[in-house]
Amino acid sequence: MSMMDVDLNTWRLLAHADTHFSDVEIVTQTSPTTTHRYSFGDFTKRSKKLMNVLDGLGLTENAKVATLSWNNYRHLECYFAIPCTGRILHTLNARLSSEDLIFIINDAKDEAIFTTPDLVPVLEAIAEQIPTVKKIIVMDDVIPQSSIEGLESYEELLSNALDEYDEKPIPERQAAGLCYTSGTTGRPKGALYTHRSTYLHALNAASPSGMCFGISDCILPVVPMFHASAWGMVHAAIATGAKIAFAYPHLHPSSFVDLLINEEVTLAAGVPTVWIGLEEELRSRGELKLSLREIVCGGSQPPKALIARYRDNFNIPIVQAWGMTETSPLATVARPKHSMRHLGADELLERVGGQAGIPAPGIDVALRDDEWSQVDWDGTSMGNLYVRGPWVISAYLHERGADSFTEDGWFKTGDVAIGSPDGYFVIADRTKDLIKSGGEWISSVDLEGALMAMPGVVEAAVIAMPDDKWQERPLACVVLDKDATIDIESIKAHLETQGFAKWQLPDKVEFIDQVPRTSVGKFDKKTLRAKFTSQDEPGSYNKN
Repeated sequence: MSMMDVDLNTWRLLAHADTHFSDVEIVTQTSPTTTHRYSFGDFTKRSKKLMNVLDGLGLTENAKVATLSWNNYRHLECYFAIPCTGRILHTLNARLSSEDLIFIINDAKDEAIFTTPDLVPVLEAIAEQIPTVKKIIVMDDVIPQSSIEGLESYEELLSNALDEYDEKPIPERQAAGLCYTSGTTGRPKGALYTHRSTYLHALNAASPSGMCFGISDCILPVVPMFHASAWGMVHAAIATGAKIAFAYPHLHPSSFVDLLINEEVTLAAGVPTVWIGLEEELRSRGELKLSLREIVCGGSQPPKALIARYRDNFNIPIVQAWGMTETSPLATVARPKHSMRHLGADELLERVGGQAGIPAPGIDVALRDDEWSQVDWDGTSMGNLYVRGPWVISAYLHERGADSFTEDGWFKTGDVAIGSPDGYFVIADRTKDLIKSGGEWISSVDLEGALMAMPGVVEAAVIAMPDDKWQERPLACVVLDKDATIDIESIKAHLETQGFAKWQLPDKVEFIDQVPRTSVGKFDKKTLRAKFTSQDEPGSYNKN
């Protein structure tokens, strides 16, 4: 063997940051008008204090320790302290129902939960139904009044702990983190990440093939830390010395923009609905002194119209990334190749905008039909999307969902994609969201993008509705600007100008106040389907 065999674990990320980036800042908005700030050096000392606290809580050596928290510096301490003691960080989605939280906590067999004061009532409602949980620690210096017995204060525990902790020799293939899927097609399933996969994913996230940031940057992960490891951003920031800014969790557009300006944020990342909601505030500010060089957008495909507006109005590029809980999650990013540098803005948007991107080094992608035959990357043929790689799970916790994994090591994503000859691919739709009409497929994603490019349309979601003649037909659920006057005929006329055939146009349009969101901020089509398929009178739709 000619090279050193060094375990890739979270200790290596933390130790590197402590040695080389101790002066770099971590800033947290604690309210719309106040911030907490400290250095990487402070963070490292407090993380080691927390490691000593964890060892004194009476937990097993490989215990699953959960967090029920928003994005903040204490949550970041948990991100590193828990796996660095050999235990498993389990991030709980703070927006889930009580039923889902009970299932997930019991399924994981969590032994302790770290939570914020405002989320104590969530645990209060389920405390009697999560018997494996031995300790609940409130991430504050004050414990709120609660019916839960034995709550402990995070700050009080840390105040009595040592800030030194000997590095543990953790094997790189030992479990480090646990995150559950959103459960849109059944019960949530656990994705267990290893130290090795977390380390490699962090390098990918920071790399030019990923989000492309490092020591000269300030990153702002709008994506929740309870959602797929915050897309690997905080691990990557600690590894590379990038300054970190955490926004107040209940998005206040004004304070959010203040944070972007005051902390000179260079890279921010979140789902499209965040940037749709922020656009009006940015417009109202007039000429802005932003350091923001790029927005990474994931979770669902950003509309091309949104990308164009941010480009033209704010000079901020929106870059699409794609991944899943099962891929840690960052797997692909859509940036233009060097050969595209002379393309005009509109042509570049057409070629790259809305693409899921090109896979990161180490991630393999395959497009297959239902018989497992290869689908050509010709820009038109659709295929089932499969992935594999060193930060893609090989099984779910408790071996659930075995049919999602092939015998030769591929994961079936449930997405349908189209590959182009130049190596990019685009998500045509989730398998369950494709609309099959008269034997032909209609992409709800394409329709949504075109609808949101229409002046006066703020948001749009397209779902399949049962049809006696055609099997399924598209229904468009549309949110209008307050001053817009749009009807179904103008919508159809607009879609025809965007190249859609008459048979692809929605038969019905429902004008709604807001598209419902999932717990991670995506459009919740399951709720829309339940609402509109349950209507007794078809005439309640706005028909053609």
